[in-house]
Amino acid sequence: MPHPHITSVGTPLFYAVFFAVVLLMIVIDMLTLKKEGVHKVSTKEALLWSIVWVTVSLAFAVWLYFELAGNPQVGPVVAKDKVLAYLTGYVLEKSLAVDNIFVFVLIFSYFKVPAAYQHRVLLYGVLGAIVLRAIMVWLGAVLVSEFEWVLYLFGVFLVYSGIKMMLPEKGEPADFGENPAVKWLTRHIHISKNFDKEKFFTIENGKRVGTPLLLVLIVVELSDVVFAVDSIPAVFAVTTDPFIVLTSNIFAVLGLRAMYFLLANVVEKFTYLKFGLAFVLTFIGVKMLIAGWYHIPTHISLLVVFSALLLSILASWLKQEKQA
Repeated sequence: MPHPHITSVGTPLFYAVFFAVVLLMIVIDMLTLKKEGVHKVSTKEALLWSIVWVTVSLAFAVWLYFELAGNPQVGPVVAKDKVLAYLTGYVLEKSLAVDNIFVFVLIFSYFKVPAAYQHRVLLYGVLGAIVLRAIMVWLGAVLVSEFEWVLYLFGVFLVYSGIKMMLPEKGEPADFGENPAVKWLTRHIHISKNFDKEKFFTIENGKRVGTPLLLVLIVVELSDVVFAVDSIPAVFAVTTDPFIVLTSNIFAVLGLRAMYFLLANVVEKFTYLKFGLAFVLTFIGVKMLIAGWYHIPTHISLLVVFSALLLSILASWLKQEKQA
């Protein structure tokens, strides 16, 4: 067979350490949020948290390397390959997360969510995304282990997604109010027309009703389902080790909230970033399709992904400078 069966470095100890780190960071994040109360997240605060999340993610990679390299059944060669796969998946997920930010800006703008309330929606949105990604990684791992040809379907889908992303968008901006899930919810749950601070539910005329923030949270969660359909197969193209897929994906998602507040005001200036992301998806899809005949080394994949993103950001900056 062109693709070997899944081999994973994930041991109960590794999974325990990973989930302990994730849980600890989420608790710290939530306690910090509660302590500071309802406020608009500043660029300085978002930058600080972004640095924290990236540092924790890189520290995990260093820990993973030394744990694997010190294991006589694994060794430094496999350890290096696994950590490179983790870093490639992490960079890939971080770059695709920029597309999430584009959509989050549209969602918050459509529902007129005050800036001070946005971070709570994103916090719960990230928690939901973690659960969703974990389930999808597990399903993907089961499918790939049982039906290796599924990798080719993933490859075709990624190439299609990449080409579609390159094409100009048609039609009017999305009307989130017409979303079937939102329509169903508004039919079955009374939604207040007014926000009640950061609450998802409030009391109105003696009855418990949902607030517009509840609708926003649902739309955010639904949008992540769409993005996960792209991102999970993309990481499986880098490695079929479910532990590496899960950890790189989750660590990238955890920093999404801070990343949003850091880039929300400037994301529209990244004119050519979408083309960079489209190229990355297409490249990853092709890598997956030709894996049976030629294996593109992980470090080459990391170099291509990083270079495509860097060039698209640089081209966007040069265009802004020229217009200025």
